[in-house]
Amino acid sequence: MLKYSIFFLLILVGTYPNAQSDWKLPEVREPRFGNAVYPITDFGAVPDGFFLNTKSIQDAIDACSGKGGGTVQVPAGLWLTGPLVLKSAVNLNLAAGATLLFTKDKSRYPLVKANWEGFPQMRNQAPISAENATDIAITGKGIIDGNGDAWRAVKKDKLTESQWMKRVASGGVLSTDGRLWMPSESYAKGEALKDPGRISPDKDAAFYASVKDFFRPNLLVLTSCDGVLLEGVTFQNSPAWCLHPLMSRNITVRDLSVKNPWYAQNGDGIDLESCSNVLIENSVFDVGDDALCMKSGRDADGRQRGMPTKDVIIRNCTVYASHGGFVVGSEMSGGVNNVYVSNCSFIGSDIGLRFKTTRGRGGVVEHIFIKDIYMKDIPGDAILFDMYYMAKDPVPLEGEKRTLPKVERLPVNETTPQFRNIEISNVYVNGAEKAVFLRGLPEMPVRGIRIRNAVFQSKKGIDIQEAADIRFQNVKVYTAVTQPVIDVINGKQIQFDRLDYGRKAELLLRISGSNNDGLQFRNTSYKEAEKKLEASLGATEAVVSFK
Repeated sequence: MLKYSIFFLLILVGTYPNAQSDWKLPEVREPRFGNAVYPITDFGAVPDGFFLNTKSIQDAIDACSGKGGGTVQVPAGLWLTGPLVLKSAVNLNLAAGATLLFTKDKSRYPLVKANWEGFPQMRNQAPISAENATDIAITGKGIIDGNGDAWRAVKKDKLTESQWMKRVASGGVLSTDGRLWMPSESYAKGEALKDPGRISPDKDAAFYASVKDFFRPNLLVLTSCDGVLLEGVTFQNSPAWCLHPLMSRNITVRDLSVKNPWYAQNGDGIDLESCSNVLIENSVFDVGDDALCMKSGRDADGRQRGMPTKDVIIRNCTVYASHGGFVVGSEMSGGVNNVYVSNCSFIGSDIGLRFKTTRGRGGVVEHIFIKDIYMKDIPGDAILFDMYYMAKDPVPLEGEKRTLPKVERLPVNETTPQFRNIEISNVYVNGAEKAVFLRGLPEMPVRGIRIRNAVFQSKKGIDIQEAADIRFQNVKVYTAVTQPVIDVINGKQIQFDRLDYGRKAELLLRISGSNNDGLQFRNTSYKEAEKKLEASLGATEAVVSFK
C-alpha cells in the first residue's frame, strides 16, 4: 500500500509519470498447464449442432483435471451443450472454427445458489462456471455463444417496428403497457416481483421454480478462483453479464472479443466483483450494458463481505456500444482502489468514463489512474461521476421522462458512498452530449478529482454539483452551447488552470447555491467571453477569482 500512497503523492505535486512503464503496477500471475491433450471427440462429442454434448465435454474436463491437468481440445465444429463446470489445471481450448453453443432448453440449467448484482440469489446455473479452482483457462480462436435471446426480455423502444413485430409473433408475454416483451409467463411473474431471486426463509423450492425463467445466468462465472487466463476467444450472446469473475485473483484477460446485442438487458462485458491482481488488455467489447466494470458487492451485503476490487490493469482495449466504457459501480460497497487504465478507445459508448453509486451503498472508490483515452460519438457524458444513480439507461429513450433527484443533506454513516482521489489525463473527445458531469451528495461531495491535458468537443461543457477539491489543468472545452460553458452548484476549492473554451462564449461560469467557495481560474484568457460570471440562488461573485 505504501508504494501507491507515494505514487499518489507524486501526482499531487505535479510529477505524474509520462509513460506507463513508470507506473507501480501490480503483478498478475498467469496459470501454466501440463502437456496432455484431451480432445472432446475422444469422449463422444459430436459437432453437428444437434447432439447435446454436455456429458462428453464435462467428462473430458473431469478426466483432464483428475489426471493432473492439461488442455481439453474443442476442434472446429458446432458443439451444442448444456452448462459446464471448469476444473483446476484445465485449459479449455477452442480451435478456429469451433463454436461452443449453449442450449436454449432452460430445463438443462438447474437453479443454484449464486450471486447477482451484489446479492446472494438463486440463479440458473451459468453456462460455464468454476468455484475454488486453481489455474484454469479458456483459450483459442473459437466462439462461446450463450444463446441469450432465449432468456432476455426486450424493450419495444430498442427494436425497429419489424423486429418488434417478429419478436411478439414468436410467442412470449407482453407487459401491461405493451412495451416490454418477455419470453414466458414464468419470466413475467418474476418481473412483477421485487428481488424474487434473493435467498430468504420465506421462499421455498416451489416458489423459485415458478419464476425460474426470470433468473437469467451470466455466461461465465468464476467464483473464488486463483490463476485465470481468458485469451483469444469470442464470448457472445449472454443471457445476462458475459464475464463475471467473483472474489477471484490473478486474472488475465487478453485478446478477447466480447459481444452482446446493443439492446441486451444487463448485457455487461466484464464485471470484476471483489477481485484482485487483474490484467485486461488488447480486447474489444461491443455490448448492451457497461463494458469494463469494477464492482464489489451491494449495500450491507457488500460491506459485510468487505472485499474491494483492487490492483487492476486495463490497457489497449476498445469499446463500441455500451452504457459505459470504463465503469465503477454502482455495486461498489466493498470499495474499489488501485486501478490503472490506459490507451483505451470508446466509440459510441453512452458514457465514456462512468463512476456511479447511490446512498445506501457505502464503500470508498479511490486511487484510480486513467490516461490516454480516446472517445468518439458519445451520446451522453464523456466523463461522469454521479452519486444519484437511478438504475436506468444513461441516455433516456425517446419520449422517456425523468425527474431530478430530491436534494437533501443526510447524516454521514457506513451507508454513505465516497468517490475521491482519482487522476484522469490525456483524454480526447470528438463528440459528446456533455464534456464532464460531477454530482456528489451534500453530505459527501465528489472529492479529489484531477483532469488534465484533455480536449472535449461536445454539445455542453462542464457541470459540477456538490464537489470539492477538483482540478482541471490544460483542458480545452469546445461546446455548441456556451451559456454557460461551466456550471457549478455548491462547489468548493475548484481550480481551472489553462482553460481554453475555443470561441466566443455568452457566459463562461455560472455558480448557484450558498455553499460555493474557493473557485479559481488561472492562466486563462477571458476576452472571448461576453460575460465571465453569473451568480444566483445564494451564490456570490466573491467566491470566484480570475487570475
